[in-house]
Amino acid sequence: MSRISDYWIAPYIKETVTLYDLSFDHPSLRREITIAIVSDLHAGLPFMPLSRIRRIVETTNALARDVTLFLGDLNAEANRFQRPLPLDDVTDVLGSLSAPLGVYGVLGNHDWWDDPATQNRTQELPSVADSLSAAGLQMLENEVIVLPEPCRGIVLAGLGDQEAYRGDSRQTHVGRDDLTKTLAQIPDGAFTILMAHEPDVFAKLPSRVQLTLSGHTHGGQVRLFGRTPVVPSDFGNRYVYGHVVEGNKHLIVSGGLGCSKAPLRFGVIPEIVHLTLTPTN
Repeated sequence: MSRISDYWIAPYIKETVTLYDLSFDHPSLRREITIAIVSDLHAGLPFMPLSRIRRIVETTNALARDVTLFLGDLNAEANRFQRPLPLDDVTDVLGSLSAPLGVYGVLGNHDWWDDPATQNRTQELPSVADSLSAAGLQMLENEVIVLPEPCRGIVLAGLGDQEAYRGDSRQTHVGRDDLTKTLAQIPDGAFTILMAHEPDVFAKLPSRVQLTLSGHTHGGQVRLFGRTPVVPSDFGNRYVYGHVVEGNKHLIVSGGLGCSKAPLRFGVIPEIVHLTLTPTN
């Protein structure tokens, strides 16, 4: 019964905390840093009500963390299975996220797609961006910040969404990402953490971006025998979930918390990610 519960019932009533411990030999990573990650809420009724979001925030705030990150996709898309919640109600709750060195975020594709004014190019950024900023999150759109002491030397970058303007297929979506602009802002010698909602950008990142944090895939949302039949990525299962290492670069893909399109998760329990970075030098 517990196995059935984990696969079918858990996606609608509970979350897990997934732990990652990574070690880096880098002169700018001088102390251990802990990061809590919330991604892909898709807030809406009946599966992600405000009461559940409050619990997610409380669980996240109870973790030992220097920084908390939100990796995009705030609200649920309106369809026959679910209806989104009022935006300000959701951001008021998410605004209770806290961390000693700050709470930061990037936008996801659904934050763009569900905003008609940005899709028809009459508004620069989705309303979600202003609402999250007003709630206390520092949103990064092709921007970089240097974390304050005692983590100075660690850079946090936020890439614009790679599928911001919706097309007829993934190949025809148009992005707001400007990787060249973002990388140009990174100081020489910094230890760099990049927030990118979609993980596909990882394939073309230079090695000076040591760590990339992504969501978007929901871990595949349906996972059978360690594989996912449909993944919203040009790389299939390569970047679907978890810790990926290519050369000297590391990628963490969160399975997220909510559901997209259909309220179905199988083999992928909703998660909050807790990440510990430890210097080896």
